[in-house]
Amino acid sequence: MLYIVSTPIGNLSDITVRASKVLGDCDLILAEDTRTSKKLLDHLGINTHVCAYHDFNKEKVTPGLVASLKDGKEIALITDAGTPGVADPGFYLVRAAVAEGVDVVPVPGASAVLAALAASGLPTDRFVFENFLPNKGTQRRKIFESLKDETRTMIFYETPHRIVKTLEDIKATLGDVRVVIARELTKIHEEFLRGSAEELLKHFEVNQPKGEMVVLFNVRVKSKSNN
Repeated sequence: MLYIVSTPIGNLSDITVRASKVLGDCDLILAEDTRTSKKLLDHLGINTHVCAYHDFNKEKVTPGLVASLKDGKEIALITDAGTPGVADPGFYLVRAAVAEGVDVVPVPGASAVLAALAASGLPTDRFVFENFLPNKGTQRRKIFESLKDETRTMIFYETPHRIVKTLEDIKATLGDVRVVIARELTKIHEEFLRGSAEELLKHFEVNQPKGEMVVLFNVRVKSKSNN
């Protein structure tokens, strides 16, 4: 059985009782970064063996892992933070396990995407997650141009060193839409920034961008709207 175990995105207290039990009882834990995961496992007092599973070794080690699962081993897959399979290589293993008839069991918990959406103040009935946008500005602007008639709330990840350029692209293509930036979710310096792209650009003129960011907007909601 393959367990897909969600882990905290910052605050270690967000680990669930079920997740702790699965991680303690399984035969093997697969982690994207074993050093990061060790901090959580040490905090929980869990001594289960941990192996690395990431983009650079997934093709090599997946067949052996699936074979172990078919032999009756119970394996838990975790990521650096949040829910495995979202913006990480977890999908590759899950697909291989499903193809071989292995039971895949989700152990839900923290998710930066859903945490940001729930507290954003933007419409939550329909939304799209786009992961990280392209590095090139021309490609980003092309994507934003294609969203002018989109009715769903858009969600994507962004880095501190690129957020200013991304906001400039939003301003140039979508105008006065209301943008929400959720940064350092569940951590000490958690913060929600809300306003037009122009207003947030002014914020970053005097405040250096820091921390992991989730960016959200909905073209139906303008920056001056109370919706």
